[in-house]
Amino acid sequence: MPARKARRCVVLLSGGMDSATTLAIARHEGRDAYCLTVTYGQRHAREVASARALARRFRAREHRILRLPLAGLLRSALLDRSAALPSRRRARRGSRDRIPATYVPARNSILLSLALGYAESVGADELFIGANAIDYSGYPDCRPAFLRAFERLARVATRAGVTGRTRFRVRAPLLRLRKAQIVGWGTALQVPWELTWSCYAGGRAPCGRCDACRFRRKGFEAAGVPDPLLRPAGSAAGASRVTSARAARSR
Repeated sequence: MPARKARRCVVLLSGGMDSATTLAIARHEGRDAYCLTVTYGQRHAREVASARALARRFRAREHRILRLPLAGLLRSALLDRSAALPSRRRARRGSRDRIPATYVPARNSILLSLALGYAESVGADELFIGANAIDYSGYPDCRPAFLRAFERLARVATRAGVTGRTRFRVRAPLLRLRKAQIVGWGTALQVPWELTWSCYAGGRAPCGRCDACRFRRKGFEAAGVPDPLLRPAGSAAGASRVTSARAARSR
């Protein structure tokens, strides 16, 4: 019998820890991954290099990098290098309803729309996104209601959907997981954390202060896994942890 063709999917790959884990899950499930990375003027464009490396590591069938300059159109601290990034925000009652300055208006609507068109073009029926509704930063387009609504839109917005040829699914496997659980799952799937990038700032090294850095650090600490990016600079103990992690991956 001829070999069964692998099911195709489109993975939105930013280069961060969540999208890297999402790609690892898609590949673990036997999907042929068509990765889409969008550089939209974000100040942390360093993650695009991470996306390239991750797509190669997980042997994506295809990796497209799309330049979509949104900085002059949308207002967000992620697009404006002169804006202050939120840092050291304290969690308190009702804080999940507070939308931070790093929110990019309708970002996931834009990205999923591009992924949907890409999926219809290559014959994929699943859109994988690393959205998270628990340890998220207050973004409304990382919630289950948004993802369900987009699935409904996909059924009526595409030729494949309205003809019944394809039933598009939005897959967000990390949606209800804590950061520590994401680190645990990613580690089990051999995600190369040293290739990922989380920091919102545009520097050559993680700032350690922005929300993304803090969420990442807490996740690794809670999971008991060493993070090769957020170790104390010049720390012998930090270097030892990284060496041990590399040795464990080589076994």
